[in-house]
Amino acid sequence: MGNASAEGATVQSVDRALTILAALARSGEAGVTELAADLGVHKSTAFRLVATLESHGLVEQTEDRGKYRLGIGLLRLAGATTARLDVVQEARPVCRKLAADTGETVNVAVLADRAALYLDQASGSSALQMHNWVGQHIPLHATANGKVLLSGLDPDRLEQVLGSLPAFTDMTITKRGELRAELDGVLEQGYAIAVDELEVGLTATAAPLRNNHGDVIASMSVSGPTFRLGEERISQVVKLLVAAADEVSHRLGYGHY
Repeated sequence: MGNASAEGATVQSVDRALTILAALARSGEAGVTELAADLGVHKSTAFRLVATLESHGLVEQTEDRGKYRLGIGLLRLAGATTARLDVVQEARPVCRKLAADTGETVNVAVLADRAALYLDQASGSSALQMHNWVGQHIPLHATANGKVLLSGLDPDRLEQVLGSLPAFTDMTITKRGELRAELDGVLEQGYAIAVDELEVGLTATAAPLRNNHGDVIASMSVSGPTFRLGEERISQVVKLLVAAADEVSHRLGYGHY
């Protein structure tokens, strides 16, 4: 009973905090007394909520010390979403053409915590009964997209992101030394390949999408059944993929001076 009560109080606090943000969005700025009246709570409760939001940069005090406005922390959160939307918007027409040219499935993925989050997908003519990866979190070490995203990290960040390396098939890389060597190869050649590493019978190749600073912010892949993507076919697909990824990177500002 105590746990349920605590959970209810936590949810109520979240609801009140969101109400404060909405109120500040409407009014531009407000004092604790005004916010308490909006919420129908005691001024001390409103102050604690505002103080918590302020500690996370979601609200900030104005020059008039008694008032608050939305903080730059919200801009950082919005910026992360905007960046993902920009990637999808710029990549979508290129992905569709690449899917048409290769006949296979094309995906765009970004790093999300310790996984690759698939943002968008385009299917080619050969992709019968295609699996929809959009919105799914996929292991980094066992996928071509994941290897590309990992290759863009500095050593410290790589250590933070890498957890255990479970085996999904006999072909999955499960040793850190072997994975690091693989990532060095990705950096050198500009693309990654995963054959039967996540699922037996699934092959994928991926290339980086870069922003105007040259940072790897996403990955684009072409995937299909291993029987159709043999060594010779993969070499053909890689050329088309790298060219398409370079085009998206250019659209995102990479190489602009």
